[in-house]
Amino acid sequence: MIIYIHGFGSAGFGAKAQKFLEYFEDEIITPSLSTIPNLAISTLEQIIEAFLHRDEKVSLIGSSLGGFYALYLANKYNLKAVLINPSVYPWITLESYRQDENELATNYYDNSKFEFNYSHSQSLLNFEVKEIKKPKNFLTLLQMEDEVLDYTQAEEKLFETNLEIEEGGNHSFDGIERYFRKVDSFLNL
Repeated sequence: MIIYIHGFGSAGFGAKAQKFLEYFEDEIITPSLSTIPNLAISTLEQIIEAFLHRDEKVSLIGSSLGGFYALYLANKYNLKAVLINPSVYPWITLESYRQDENELATNYYDNSKFEFNYSHSQSLLNFEVKEIKKPKNFLTLLQMEDEVLDYTQAEEKLFETNLEIEEGGNHSFDGIERYFRKVDSFLNL
């Protein structure tokens, strides 16, 4: 089973998730996760452990903050993962999204409001991967014109992984469907 992990302020029903659902059909799930990092990780751990308990193979695909989560979880459970424009230092890059008291952030999928505060951003430090146990378990896809994240940070941190860097693009990763066969092959489905 593939678990698609969406980015910050998104949902399992976002455009990229839907493209993956269309391609992988019954081989993928796209849960909508809490905006609170500890809850999101806990949910993903429960899903992974349920599949592993049934002796099912589990792989991850994560985009942006979902890429950060996928890196942590794949490293913890020895899984294969595809990281799409991953945030490698989200406690820093999400600082501008952190809201002051009485202000709420907006979900990109449905425009609902949610709180993202200092304790949430700092909790992300608990999931930082300082040493990647098996770099070849990761396929990292980066686009240089990512308007949200500096791709060179991911390039530097993930240089030992199977790294693909493409000129142009954006944070959503323009044309991700061009990589579906490669992703499929990498995950050995």
